[in-house]
Amino acid sequence: MAEQNIVSFICVKPQLLVQAPKATDAIEFYKAAFGAKELNRSVHPKRKADQELPLILYAQLKIGSSIFIVSDQTDDTAPTVEMNGGDCFALCLETDDVAGAFSKAVDAGAAVEAEIAEDEGACCGARVGKLKDPFGYIWTVCSSAKADVEA
Repeated sequence: MAEQNIVSFICVKPQLLVQAPKATDAIEFYKAAFGAKELNRSVHPKRKADQELPLILYAQLKIGSSIFIVSDQTDDTAPTVEMNGGDCFALCLETDDVAGAFSKAVDAGAAVEAEIAEDEGACCGARVGKLKDPFGYIWTVCSSAKADVEA
C-alpha cells in the first residue's frame, strides 16, 4: 500500500468580503461591536493614489483567540458563491456575557435578528441570540457550553 502524505493545518481563517470600499467601515464596526484587535492590514498598492480610501486587500482581526480576515470585494475578486447580502455565512461568538456582548454590538450598529433566548438544545450554549452586522453578516452570540455545564 502506498504511503500517503499527511497534511495538517494550523487554523482556519474565515474571510469576510464586503462591497468595496466598505472594508474600513467593517473593520471599525468589528472593533466597536466585538472588541476586535487589528493585527495587520494590506492595501492595494495601485489604488492608493486613485481612491480617497485605499482598497483593503486584507486586514487580519482577532476576537479572543480567533483570527478572521476582512477584505474589500472588487470586480477582480472572484467570489465562489453568489452572496445574498452576506447572509450565506454566519459566525458564532462565544462569551460568558451574552447580554453585554449583544448590547455592545447593537449600540455599534448591529440589527437584532433573534433576541437572546434560553435554549437548552442550542448547539453552542444555553443562552443564544442572533445579530446582523451593517455589512449583512450574521453573528450568533452564545454562552459557552462549558460555562453552562458548570453553572
